[in-house]
Amino acid sequence: MSDARAPRSGTAGATTSAWTALTEGLRIALDSVGANKIRAALTILGVGIGVAVVVAMAAMITGIRTTLVDAVESAGPSNFFVVRFDFTQIRLSDAGNDRPPWFGRPVITADEALRIARVDGVDRALYNLSLELEFAYEGQRISGIQAQGYSPGWSAYAQGEYDAGRDFSEFELRNSRPVVVISAGLAENLFGDLDPIGKRVRVSSPRRGVREDFRVVGVYRQEENIFNSAVDNWAIFPHTTATKRLKASRFQAQVLVVPEEEADVARVQDDIIAVLRSSRGLGPRDENTFDLLESAAFLEFFDRLTGVFFLIMLGLSSAGLMVGGVGVIGIMLISVTERTREIGVRKALGATRREILWQFLVESSFLTVLGGAAGLAMGAMIAYGVASFTPLPARIPLWSIAAALAAAAFTGILFGLIPAYRAARLQPVEALRAE
Repeated sequence: MSDARAPRSGTAGATTSAWTALTEGLRIALDSVGANKIRAALTILGVGIGVAVVVAMAAMITGIRTTLVDAVESAGPSNFFVVRFDFTQIRLSDAGNDRPPWFGRPVITADEALRIARVDGVDRALYNLSLELEFAYEGQRISGIQAQGYSPGWSAYAQGEYDAGRDFSEFELRNSRPVVVISAGLAENLFGDLDPIGKRVRVSSPRRGVREDFRVVGVYRQEENIFNSAVDNWAIFPHTTATKRLKASRFQAQVLVVPEEEADVARVQDDIIAVLRSSRGLGPRDENTFDLLESAAFLEFFDRLTGVFFLIMLGLSSAGLMVGGVGVIGIMLISVTERTREIGVRKALGATRREILWQFLVESSFLTVLGGAAGLAMGAMIAYGVASFTPLPARIPLWSIAAALAAAAFTGILFGLIPAYRAARLQPVEALRAE
């Protein structure tokens, strides 16, 4: 019976001893912070700044990525683009060449969009190109308008609704009619309280030397997100109108492919590749002169881009942690010097080197974890400010909180080792002689 109870008694004693050492270390740490307020504040500030940078950046990147995922999901996760080149694969080394490898590729044409639309399993193939224009109405002039040429039905993949009017029709597309759908923001800026439907606006492109009147047939209000809230004035034309009347360039034209709901997307992509290779006269050994870009590629590109940016931010935050770590060394060395006699008394009463080491590591970790908590508060305030006063949806992920506190504790342990080891190595007799 006594033998069975012995291990539990030993375990309980060890647990009590560890708990006592932890609570005593925390109490001494609080006393040390109170006795060295300025030094402790500087240490906490250094660690706090480093943690705040990590938390704030993680919040902003997570918010942007969440919005991007929502945009991809709302536009159709199975949709993909046929493009002249895959911009997500461009490397900085390509910029050093006068002409990148893809520059000689033929542009994507509207006829190719029609061929793609006839592929089995394709629900819709929307031809798209971009241009920048100037609008004028009765003396009111707005420049820098982001315009696009599109196929009818584009609004199904740009979440929102018509405030007034309609989309342009297939008839208007085939006949290159001078009609335009404008954003709600552009309607307000250009017409004020007037009803824009049926009004004629002067559309011009100084770069291309064109100027022509267009009739407004629709006003579209797109659901706000981080990507479209920055552009208030935009317009959509039939793509045939954009090329014929506005001389829009097809340099970066693309086709948004919408597969049928039950279609095998991989098979549809293979069939489109076969159709385009055949229409372009490519042989079996010739590389594709076009690319297929899936919606998921945007997420992968964003992850690569923000990954590099986040590494830079981690480097900057590490500098803050280093400053805090140097402060930890300074405070703890001073603490060891001031408490040399106390350490000698404790060793004379039976305290082991391990207990002394543990005491000082707890104290140094307490300082940096306190700094980590302050950094979390600062990062949360930054994220809240960004989310409240900008269109950026900053959200603090749980992993960043755990990572920040873990980094702070690790900093305390790492930089507290030297002072703690020095305290643990003190000889009782020499320590007792200290004044």
